[in-house]
Amino acid sequence: MTMAYIAHPEQQQTLEWIGGGLFTILLDGRATAGQLTVGLFDVPKGEAPPFHVHTREDEVFVLLKGEALVWVGEECHKLNAGGAVYLPRNIPHGYRITSARADLLLITTPAGIEEMFRHAGRDITTPRPDGFEISEERLAEAAALRGNVIVGPAR
Repeated sequence: MTMAYIAHPEQQQTLEWIGGGLFTILLDGRATAGQLTVGLFDVPKGEAPPFHVHTREDEVFVLLKGEALVWVGEECHKLNAGGAVYLPRNIPHGYRITSARADLLLITTPAGIEEMFRHAGRDITTPRPDGFEISEERLAEAAALRGNVIVGPAR
């Protein structure tokens, strides 16, 4: 039987992410019996992951605040606050934040992608090593752990 789970802020993990942004894991696979991952990005202008493909999970993200460009395959779309994107697995995609800051809600199913973020990111409750950055190599390694494939540079 699946049980409900309530995650208070002190139970959530926040990671330093690409370009000094933050990614907070609101619900992970342990909390959802492997059904989904829910996370929240707080990122600055210009933040953009490499163009990539998820092979194991479907993804939804909602732009809660800010503006972004979103690439789905070779199509580019402008996304404003309140806009949502559904990305079934195996579809190449990426985005770039165009506003000063943005908040994005991420939902993936099934769960597991949080391990990619944990592998490459840095838990903000730990001391920040001098010169910390998420290198392309580290990001590619983390992506491969979850069956994600980087297919090109950030757009």
